[in-house]
Amino acid sequence: MWLFVPFVLVPLVEIALFIQVGGLIGLWPTLGIVVLTALLGTWLVRQQGAQAIRRLRGTINELRDPTEPLAHGAMILIAGALLLTPGFFTDAVGFALLVPAFRDAALRWVRSRVKVETFRYGEPRRPHRPDVIDGDYIDVTDEKRPTHRPSGWTRH
Repeated sequence: MWLFVPFVLVPLVEIALFIQVGGLIGLWPTLGIVVLTALLGTWLVRQQGAQAIRRLRGTINELRDPTEPLAHGAMILIAGALLLTPGFFTDAVGFALLVPAFRDAALRWVRSRVKVETFRYGEPRRPHRPDVIDGDYIDVTDEKRPTHRPSGWTRH
């Protein structure tokens, strides 16, 4: 039910803003602004998306917690979707998500509301038991070969 409200409220806000802005500056300038913000937003999302991927790769290569670069990447992806959606309100939210300081504040807010129980990176750690020896092995037994030809009673 809580998702129903934004799906109804956002289009109503967008329609109201289109009517207000279109009444002030006219139809063609309004449409021009919508197209311009989509183009500018696409360019900015590509730039910041590439930076986010570089940061994520660096974090993974250094075996650090990738939560923050992943969250920034997700917010940049959402910003791209909002900037491609025609409207002034969605563009404002999309451009806000492209500002790193805004993303940091949003991430802090989400972290204050979410509690992570455990985080483990890499192979799962097993509890230490002194009676267990961890090791790897390679099977070196020879391949079994038949010692006689098929009898004819079976299919080969």
